[in-house]
Amino acid sequence: MPSVNVLTDIIINRPAQAVSAYAADPANAPAWYVNIESAEWKTPPPLQTGARVAFTAHFLGRRITYTYEIADFIPGERLVMRTAQGPFPMETTYTWAPVGSGATHMTLRNRGEPAGFSRILAPFMAGAMRRANSKDLAKLKSILEAT
Repeated sequence: MPSVNVLTDIIINRPAQAVSAYAADPANAPAWYVNIESAEWKTPPPLQTGARVAFTAHFLGRRITYTYEIADFIPGERLVMRTAQGPFPMETTYTWAPVGSGATHMTLRNRGEPAGFSRILAPFMAGAMRRANSKDLAKLKSILEAT
């Protein structure tokens, strides 16, 4: 079965704690994710293991809503979110690592195992995700470096 595993990264000229605090806050997702319209807490904040957040997005011409459960969160280091619903279960991982004096190397990884018809589209979806993720990280960089 084809799987999707897309890794993108960027250097942001801000400390890892600042990048992590902004990127991990679901309220900020619509500002830096090109495809995300909204984020809604399904459990009470704060972000922690077991918390759930629903996102509404547009991807490949379709409006989709999905709920991520936080699988792991270490502020300033790593965030792992998973969704098991729908035809394309997904895991998204952010990592943040300090580089140089006050900069951060951030990675964004999306992994999933498409099922049904989505399986046929996996190679196309991976390319579309890679392009979207690169735009998202560039937008995040521009927002954080402007502050």
